[in-house]
Amino acid sequence: MNQKRLATGIQGLDEMLRGGFLPGTVILVRGAPGTGKTSLAFQFLIEGARQGEMGLFVTFEEFPDSLYRDAESLGFDLKALERAGKLRLIFTSPAVFLESLRDPGSALYRNLMDTAVRRAVVDSVTHFARLTGDHIELRKIYAMLVNSLHREQITTLLLSEERRGEYCRADRGALSFLTDGIILLRYVEVESEIQQAIVVLKLRGSDHAHEICHYTIDEGGLIIGEPFHGRQAILSGISHRI
Repeated sequence: MNQKRLATGIQGLDEMLRGGFLPGTVILVRGAPGTGKTSLAFQFLIEGARQGEMGLFVTFEEFPDSLYRDAESLGFDLKALERAGKLRLIFTSPAVFLESLRDPGSALYRNLMDTAVRRAVVDSVTHFARLTGDHIELRKIYAMLVNSLHREQITTLLLSEERRGEYCRADRGALSFLTDGIILLRYVEVESEIQQAIVVLKLRGSDHAHEICHYTIDEGGLIIGEPFHGRQAILSGISHRI
């Protein structure tokens, strides 16, 4: 496709995405705690700010001071971006967030749907599952969220928690079917050593790399390495030689 891509600012990942995300798409980023989902989100928003695109970070679990501290440990100054009007950070609850989507007059809705906002992160969508035990109702919640973001053409990362070592699970609410893409971050055991793997599972409307690649997290965020070679069952968490 010739449509302009939105780069993530993570060189190896942008190569896997054939240049970045298509504008207005909603991407699910899945991974266990500590795999770097938030770091990836920071890099995505900071790259947008560098290109003059306002970003919005909606968090349900971490106070802003905690996010500032996490970002600073990676070399990112979120406060400076806020002062420059390039980033908004909102701490709220899943229930309040959903209610705001139903009420165009709410302050949160106006922040989310501000025409200047082109990139957004929601951390984490796992909390929506706690609002209902009915998978049909949960699918309606996810559909309203994704449709609202699509309608406003906001390119969004939805962060989703997995338990460590989790490989196959029922996708309650079927969020993975509603999003335009899925990026999976995974701990893997290789020769009795824990490493980290990243793969693009889906990217609707676009080609993408299918290799599972090494990555590390250092100052500056995620650093994508070479694909895993000569091993099977990497995404199971315990790989073995071919």
